[in-house]
Amino acid sequence: MTAAATDPLLSLSHYYLPVYKPRQVVLERGQGARVWDSQGREFIDLAAGIAVCGLGHNDPDLTAALIEQAGKLWHTSNVFYSEPPLRLAEELVTASRFAERVFLCNSGAEANEVAIKLVRKWASSLGRPAHQRVIVTFRGSFHGRTLAAVTATAQPKYQEGYEPLPGGFRYVDFNDEVQLETAMAAGDVAAVMLEPIQGEGGVMPAKPGFLQRVRELCDQHNALVVLDEIQAGMGRTGMLFAHWQDNIKPDIVTLAKALGGGFPIGAMLAGPKVAEVMQFGAHGTTFGGNPLAAAVARVALRKLSSPEIAHNVSRQSQALRDGLGKINDEFKVFSQVRGRGLMLGAVLDKDFAGQAGPILDHAAEHGLLTLQAGPDVLRFVPSLNITDEEVAEGLKRLRAAVQSFIASR
Repeated sequence: MTAAATDPLLSLSHYYLPVYKPRQVVLERGQGARVWDSQGREFIDLAAGIAVCGLGHNDPDLTAALIEQAGKLWHTSNVFYSEPPLRLAEELVTASRFAERVFLCNSGAEANEVAIKLVRKWASSLGRPAHQRVIVTFRGSFHGRTLAAVTATAQPKYQEGYEPLPGGFRYVDFNDEVQLETAMAAGDVAAVMLEPIQGEGGVMPAKPGFLQRVRELCDQHNALVVLDEIQAGMGRTGMLFAHWQDNIKPDIVTLAKALGGGFPIGAMLAGPKVAEVMQFGAHGTTFGGNPLAAAVARVALRKLSSPEIAHNVSRQSQALRDGLGKINDEFKVFSQVRGRGLMLGAVLDKDFAGQAGPILDHAAEHGLLTLQAGPDVLRFVPSLNITDEEVAEGLKRLRAAVQSFIASR
């Protein structure tokens, strides 16, 4: 990709609180799995806004739903009802196969925050004292940036400097049944909270049978199973809900990201054990259940639930795996590719450990946008309706990026 003049808009970035480190491009428009920056450069997008744009950019059905609702009603607050969130709540309950009630909010962190509060409220309703309301989470997890969610996130790098952190969390190693059994043995655990596939933790799936063992232990100790499907849900693994592949029934599921197709929305789904625990005044949100967001999410949910999406996820997952395998045959850069569906992580070989960021810099120079999951993993979470041609072109550009990265060492 030829270099272009620096966009003068980048000079305005100093007005941002410097908590991000974006690549030095200003994205302007998108179509499907392609985006263009303000200088006219085209990129294949295998990041999809960190698994948010599940239907790609500028999906006509999502756009139509937004425009139609924008001409009717933008906001009511939760002092009044409006039709889109009522319809969306019904549709999420029906689609989930386990939930009875839904709390709509604005983001994944908010969905996890209310899930944490619901766990504690449920334990309180059973008469458990505060020290018996522990939530077990897993090292390598990521549950959000609010203070409770970042404490649930068992990664010190996200917590440093924010102490004192809220109490009542206990950490164990992911996929380790023995540690989990030990952590629950004291009888003070109210819930186990986990991602079916850890995203920020390196695209690490729960091993076969692990979620079922979590369910068994929670039943044994009268604790709740809370599944964070913010990244892995909404069709990304090839099924609408990631836990369907593990054949378990959770008590709480949190959603966001692809649910709105790029429009901010989150949801917490509550099963029968906890559906009636939070009553009037127990929680709230000003913007959650916004009519615009709900109108878009209804269309996204319908499309992401379709057999066509599931079929495409399966096909393109295999195409990506095959393409990554060919790149590896040539350059020996990956030790393994793991994940499910269109949530894949290419783990760098030990000779390239810590080099995910520089590889992504080369990828951007070759017209490819993708992600890392820590310093050692390239993460691929493209739109679920990505086409054969877009996957092939993305792999072609990735090969060129890997080649130029190796040549630059």
